[in-house]
Amino acid sequence: MTALPLDGVHVLDLTDGLGESAGRFLADLGADVVRVEPDSGSESRRTGHRDGGPSIPFALRNANKRSVCIDLTDEAGVERFRSLAAVADIVIESTGPGRLAELGVAPEELLAAYPRLVVVSISGFGQTGPYRDWTATESVVYALSGVLSRSGEPGREPLLPPVGLVEESLGVHAAWSALLAHLDRLETGVGQLVDISALEAVVHGFDPGFGVQGSAAAGRSEDFPRGRPDAANFYPVFPCADGQVRICLLARRQWRAMFAWLGEPAEFADPSYDTIPARFAAADRLHPLIESLFAGHTRDELVAQGSARGIPVGGVLRPGEVLGERHFQEAGTFTDVEIADGVRATVPSGYARVDGVRLGFRHRAPAIGEGGAAVLAEWSDVGGTEVVGATPGPPVRSAGTHPFDGLRVLDLGVVVFGAELGRQFADHGADVIKIENTAFPDGLRQSKRGAALAASVAWGHRNKRSLGIDLRSPDGRRLFLDLAASADVVLANFKPGTLGSMGLSYDELAAVNPRIVVAESSAFGGLGPWNTRLGYGPLVRAACGVSSLWRYSEDYPGPCDGSTVYPDHIAAQVSAVTVLATLIARKTTGRGAAIEVAQAETAIMQIGVHLVRESLDPGSVAATGNGDPSASSFGVYRCKGDDEWIVVDVRDDRHRRGLARVLGRSVLAEDHRHDSGVTRLRPRGEIDALLVAWLAELSPTQAMTALQDAGVPAGAMLRLPELLTDPHLIARDAYSSLDHPLLPNDLPTAVRVARFGTIPDAPVRPAPLAGEHTAEVASELLGLGVSEIADLVATGVLQPAGEVTVAAGSASSSR
Repeated sequence: MTALPLDGVHVLDLTDGLGESAGRFLADLGADVVRVEPDSGSESRRTGHRDGGPSIPFALRNANKRSVCIDLTDEAGVERFRSLAAVADIVIESTGPGRLAELGVAPEELLAAYPRLVVVSISGFGQTGPYRDWTATESVVYALSGVLSRSGEPGREPLLPPVGLVEESLGVHAAWSALLAHLDRLETGVGQLVDISALEAVVHGFDPGFGVQGSAAAGRSEDFPRGRPDAANFYPVFPCADGQVRICLLARRQWRAMFAWLGEPAEFADPSYDTIPARFAAADRLHPLIESLFAGHTRDELVAQGSARGIPVGGVLRPGEVLGERHFQEAGTFTDVEIADGVRATVPSGYARVDGVRLGFRHRAPAIGEGGAAVLAEWSDVGGTEVVGATPGPPVRSAGTHPFDGLRVLDLGVVVFGAELGRQFADHGADVIKIENTAFPDGLRQSKRGAALAASVAWGHRNKRSLGIDLRSPDGRRLFLDLAASADVVLANFKPGTLGSMGLSYDELAAVNPRIVVAESSAFGGLGPWNTRLGYGPLVRAACGVSSLWRYSEDYPGPCDGSTVYPDHIAAQVSAVTVLATLIARKTTGRGAAIEVAQAETAIMQIGVHLVRESLDPGSVAATGNGDPSASSFGVYRCKGDDEWIVVDVRDDRHRRGLARVLGRSVLAEDHRHDSGVTRLRPRGEIDALLVAWLAELSPTQAMTALQDAGVPAGAMLRLPELLTDPHLIARDAYSSLDHPLLPNDLPTAVRVARFGTIPDAPVRPAPLAGEHTAEVASELLGLGVSEIADLVATGVLQPAGEVTVAAGSASSSR
C-alpha cells in the first residue's frame, strides 16, 4: 500500500470531548484532520488527568491530528475558519445544538457558502427533539439506551459498563456517516448536513435491543422482567488454578465434547441437553460439575484442552495481563510511543490492517496550535473554494439517491458480525448477495421455539438477496470467481485462512478483478498464536479485559456482561468504515485492497484509556462498578417504583449548583468556595443523602426531567420496550416497522443511526429465505440458462430456497 485510503481528504475537527474519536479514526485512515481550538486549548485537554500527567483520553482520541488556534468569538477568527472551511471536505463539530449559529458559522450558512462541504454535527441527543438541549454523558446514554437495564445481576442494582465504550462507538458511527456523506458528495457534487446523536448511535449500533442478536438468544427471556436478566449462565465463568476462564457452549458438537470431557455423566446423557435452553435450565446442576473439573487446572491448560476438544474456552484477562499477552505482542496490537512530551506509554495500535499495513497510531496528539502555521500554508495552497478530492466532470448520480447504488457485494458473513456488516451496504443501495451453503449454515438462521424465521435474520439480512451455492466444489468456486469478476466487495468473517483454503484468497480474487475489496474479520486476527482460536463475542470480551472491568468491583466473583453481544455490532461497523475508505481511495487508484479487522482489537481500542493507564501505572486499573471518585454525585440511584433507576452524573461546579437548587439547598448552590474541584466538595455526603431521599419519591422520568432542566446530567433507565415509546426517539423517528411474510407481527427496526440532509433512509425490504434468489442470480449475473441451472441444482452446486436448511439446535461461530 503506497498511500493511506483517505490521503487528500481534509477534515476540520471542532469536537471537544464527545465525538473526538471520530476524527481520530479518519486520521488513522489517512485524512488530514485539523483540530480547531481556542488559544487556551480544548476543554478535553484538561479532563482525565492522573497525578499531573497528560489527559489520556485526549492523547488517544487526538493522535494523528494537527491543531490550529482560532477564536470563533472574534470576527477575524470566524473569517479564518471560513477560509479553512472553503478548502475542507468534512467539518465535524460537537459544540452543541445552535452554538455554531451563535458564533456566526451555522452549518446551514457554511453549506450555502460551500455547497460541496459535508458538516457532521455530533451531540448527545441530536439537533432536534425534546431532549435536544439536555446534557449527555456516557452513563446517561447507557441508561436511556436500554443497555443499563440488561447489565448486572438479578436482584442487584443495574451496572454501568466500562467507561469509554460509548465515546468510541459513537466515534465509529460518526466516521461512517461522515464518509458516507463524503462519498455521496463525490458522486453527486452536493454536500450536506449530517445529524448524529450519541443516544441513537448506542440504541441502534452498540448492542441494539431491536436488532441482530447472538446465537445464545435461543436461551434468553423475551418477557423483560423486573431486575436484570439472569445472564450468568449464558457464557459462564469458572475459577481455575490461576484465575478464571469462560466457556461458550452453543453448537451441539461443542456440548457433546464437553459432555465427554466431564466423563459422560448419566444425568446429562439425554439428547434434550443438546439444546441451549435445556442446558441453561440445568445450569444449577451442570455448572458445579464443570467448576470441579476446571478447579485444578491453569487457564492455559484449560484453553489448550478446549481447543483440542473443539470447545470454546478463553481466559478472563485483567488489563495488565492483556498488555503482557504474547498473542497481542506478536500480532502488533500494541505499540510503545510518546503520548505527550516526555511521557511514553503502551497504546493500542489501531483498528484495522489494509494490505497488511496497520492503520493506526502514527504520531502523538498535537500541542495547542502545533502544526497550525503549516495547516494555514498548506491548505491555502490547495486554492480557491474547490473542494479537494471532488470528482471532475458531471455528477454520476442525482442527489437524494442511495450512495451505494450500482455497488455489488458478495456477503459470506455469518451470525451477528456478518449480518451487521453486510446490512450497512444493503441499507444504502448496494446489491448485497448473501452466500449460503446447506453444509455450513449460518447460525443466525436458528429460529427459536419453532418459529419459521428468526427475528435476527429479518433485522440483519433485510434488503439483501440470497444465493445458495457450494463453494467447496470446483464448479461452485468457478461460479463465485465469475461473480467476483464484476463485484466490488467481498465480506467474510471466518477463521483466518478459510478463504484461502477454498481457493478464494484476496490474491486469487484480485487476479480476476484488481478493483475488488476483500474484508475479512476474525476473533483474534490472522497474526499471533491465537489466530485459529474459536471466537465468540464473550470470549473476545474476556480476553481483552472488557469482562474484567464489567463487574461490580474488583473482587466480585464474575463479570456481568453475559447479556450483551458486544463487540460484534461495533466491530462490524469498524470494518464497514474501513471498506468505505478503500472504496473512496479506489476512485483515484483504481485498485482494490485486502482488509483485516480483528474483533479483539476493536475491543482493545475501545477500552484503550484503561489499558494506557495500566501501562503507565501497573496494577492501578480495576473494576469500579458504579462508582466514580471524580464526580461529586454520581451513580445509579433507586427511584419510586419496582426496580426503577436513574443515573445522575455531576461532573463540574455548574452541575453541582444545579443539583443543589433542585434539592432546595440554594445556599449550597451559591457557595462558590469549592468551585473548580468537585472531588473536594465538603458537603458532598450531605448532597448525596438529600438526592437519595428526593429520588425515592419520584419516577425516573420525573426526576430526569427536573434534573436535566436544571442542567444536571441524568438519565432514566429504560427497558427495551420503553425505547419504542420514549418521546425523544418518537420525535426523531428512530424506529420504523419491518414486515416479513414469515413473521406473525411487524418488527420495530431502525432505519438510520444518523440523519442525513440528502441521503434517504434505508428501505425495509424483507430478508430473503436461504437460497431464495439462486436462480435469479445465476441467470442475471452468471448468464446461465434454465437447463444449466437445473443441472447445477441436481448436483448440489446451486441450492435454491428450500434446499438450504438449518438443523434444530445448530449454531455457527460468528468469527
